[in-house]
Amino acid sequence: MLQKVHSHHFQALLGQTRSLILPDGHRLEVRIEHLEETPKAKMPNTERMPFNVQLNSLEDTAFVDGLCDLDIPELGRLEGVFVSRVPAAGRDPSRGYFCITFN
Repeated sequence: MLQKVHSHHFQALLGQTRSLILPDGHRLEVRIEHLEETPKAKMPNTERMPFNVQLNSLEDTAFVDGLCDLDIPELGRLEGVFVSRVPAAGRDPSRGYFCITFN
């Protein structure tokens, strides 16, 4: 299923809130903040353009990284998406900042 995910699936969700289902089953409300295609990471003979999605939590969280699930319109539930935390780097430290990379 993950190989069917393209950047346009997330483009339509920019600024929207979604529930990220954490590895322990808890839900974390996140806002889809930014999308960036990474053409230099594209492998020859592959259809999909690699891209990164940046999310931020709407509340404080201890979650760092792991395989999560995320519901996406058009595709349904994406299972086993690796989500990793990134440093707040001057942003609100009471929120969590995350990245999903699709190669």
